[in-house]
Amino acid sequence: MNVSVSLLGICGSQRKASINRSLLEAIDSALPAGAKLTIWKSLDLPIFNSDLGQPERVGALKQAIAAADGVIFSVPEYNYSIPGGLKNALDWISSPPSSSPLRGKPSAIVGATSGMSGTIRAQLHLRQILLFSDAQVLGQPEVLIPRAHERFDEGRLIDESTRALLERFGVAVLAWVARLAR
Repeated sequence: MNVSVSLLGICGSQRKASINRSLLEAIDSALPAGAKLTIWKSLDLPIFNSDLGQPERVGALKQAIAAADGVIFSVPEYNYSIPGGLKNALDWISSPPSSSPLRGKPSAIVGATSGMSGTIRAQLHLRQILLFSDAQVLGQPEVLIPRAHERFDEGRLIDESTRALLERFGVAVLAWVARLAR
């Protein structure tokens, strides 16, 4: 089957050596032929304030989401939740709610951490937040990568079981996008 699917990856971490950015890169490599993941470079946005009007960078992010067939959020876990920069970006993206580019958008959540939880709490919290925008979040397979420092080396995925999971995830994401495109 010849597929042409454009996905947007949004990393919740702004660290230069973010393992969650590396996870998005590994997902891009694991996607079936014809699918491409573009990683959004920065969530460096002003603190949300509806009195300000929409900053240019927010408009660009909204356009990128609208143009993509689907969105993959890669989220670290900070204090049992998502990073503040990601929450801030989601507040901007969902304003006004009626025109959020996430409304009905096929979406998925992944996460990696050096700890044992695999970002399960952050992913659950992000699912709750995305509910407001009516984003259509893929349920399975879950990509909760614990002990990521053992699975990645200098930003490159070295663990074959994780690679196999990401390949299954890629197939599932493409099926999810196709299912919701009907």
